[in-house]
Amino acid sequence: MFIGRKYELETLNRLYNEDKFHLIVVYGRRRVGKTTLLTEFCKNKPSIFFVAEEYNDKINLESFSDKILSYFNLGGFLRRFESWEKAFIFLAQQSKDKRLVVVIDEFPYIVNSNKSIPSLLQNLIDHHLKDTKLFLIICGSSVSFIEKEVLSYKSPLYGRRTAQLIVEPFSFFESREFFPSYSFEDQVTAYGVLGGIPQYLSIFDSTKDIYENIRTKILDKSSYLYEEPKLLLRQEVREPALYNSIIEAIATGSSKLNEIAAKVGVDTDKCAKYISVLIDLKILEKVTPLKLEAKSRKSIYRIKDNFFRFWYRFVFSNKTLIEQGLIDEVVENKIKPFISDFIGEVYEQVCMDYLKILNREKKLPFIFENIGKWWGNNPYKKREEEIDIVALNDDNILFCECKWGNQKVDMSVLNNLMEKSMIFNHRKKFYALFSKSGFTDEVISFVEQNPHILLFSNFE
Repeated sequence: MFIGRKYELETLNRLYNEDKFHLIVVYGRRRVGKTTLLTEFCKNKPSIFFVAEEYNDKINLESFSDKILSYFNLGGFLRRFESWEKAFIFLAQQSKDKRLVVVIDEFPYIVNSNKSIPSLLQNLIDHHLKDTKLFLIICGSSVSFIEKEVLSYKSPLYGRRTAQLIVEPFSFFESREFFPSYSFEDQVTAYGVLGGIPQYLSIFDSTKDIYENIRTKILDKSSYLYEEPKLLLRQEVREPALYNSIIEAIATGSSKLNEIAAKVGVDTDKCAKYISVLIDLKILEKVTPLKLEAKSRKSIYRIKDNFFRFWYRFVFSNKTLIEQGLIDEVVENKIKPFISDFIGEVYEQVCMDYLKILNREKKLPFIFENIGKWWGNNPYKKREEEIDIVALNDDNILFCECKWGNQKVDMSVLNNLMEKSMIFNHRKKFYALFSKSGFTDEVISFVEQNPHILLFSNFE
C-alpha cells in the first residue's frame, strides 16, 4: 500500500506532462521513501530505473549499460557502452521524439567513483539532452552531497536542473495512516517512537499494541530496528563513537552546546563541528526561540528524528539489560514510567503541525507568518518562562499550551498562559489550549464567552 506523497507525485506528473527535457533532483535522508516514491511515479510510464552501488566506475557503467540495453531488448545486439557519454547520447537518440524516464538512484555513488560525472552531465545537457524528451531524475540519500555538489552555485550542474524535491519524513497526520485502528493516543505514541520514516512505520504491526511492538520490533536483538541508528551512523560518519555520545547526551537532557560538550568530554568547537554534521544528516536540529519583544535565550539542540530520540533514550542506555534478555524489565521499568513525558515533546510538534494545516485552510482567527517556540526572561516575575507554541503576524499573536496528561485541562493552565503573554505587547492576542484528555466544564464555559480562545483535542 502506497501512503502519502501527494504533493511530490503531483509535481513529478505535472513536469512529466510538459513533454520536454527535465533534470529533476530528488533527495532526502536514508529510509525516507525516495525509491518507493520514484517507483510509484514510474508505474505505467516508459522508464529505466538504475540504482547505483558503491562500486568502482567501471562496474557502475557496466550495470547502467545493462539496464539500458535490457530495456530496449538490445542485449544480444549491442555491446556495453564504453563511456557514460556514449550511454547518454544513446538515451538522447531514443528520447528525441518520445518520452522516456531515466532514474539514477544513489547518484553520489557514481560521482564518488568518477568525479568528472557532474561536468560530463552538464556538457551532455547543453549539447545533446536539452532538446529531447528525456525525463532524467537523479536521486541521493546524502543530503549534504546533493546540496553542495549538485544544487550549489559551484556545481557544474548549477542552472541545469529544472526542479528539485526534498523528500521529508512524514508528519504525524501522514504517519497515522499506517495505524488506522489505533486510538489517537496510540497513534501519537507510535509516531513518537518511530518518527515519520515510512520504512520504520511499516514494521509495526497495527493489530498489536504499542508495547508489544516495542518488545518485538525494537528491543528484540534479531529485529531490524534494534541496531538501525548505529548502522545508519556507520554509513554516514567516520567516528561513530563520538556521534553516539553526542546524540545520547541530547537524548538524556543536555540541550545547550556547552552542556553537550561537557557531557561527552570534548571542547565546544569540536563538538559544534560534529553537531553540524548531525544536522546535515537530519538527525539533529537547532531550535531558536522566536524573536519577540521580550528577550529570548540562546538556541538549543534537539534530536529531530523521533526514532533516534527514542532509541538513544531507551535502547542505547539499556543495552546491558536487553543483551541479557531482560526485555520486560526494560519495558515495564525503563520505558513505561517515562513514556508520557517523552511523548509530551512530540505532542507539541504535532500541535504545531496541526496549526500549520489550519493556517493553510484559513481556519484560524488570522493567518500567521511565523510559528515556533519561545523561552526567555520574564522581566515582571524575574524568572525564566517558556511558551510551547507562538504564532504571529504583524498585527496578531497566538499563544498555545500543549498538555499530554491524563487530567483534563483546568482554568489554572489557561490563566498561567495568559499571565505569561503579558510579557508581550503591540499585537492583538489569541490563545489556544491543546489537551489529550480534554477540558474541564469551567474551561469550556469560559471559552464559550471568549471567542479569542481556542480549544483542541485529538484533531478528529
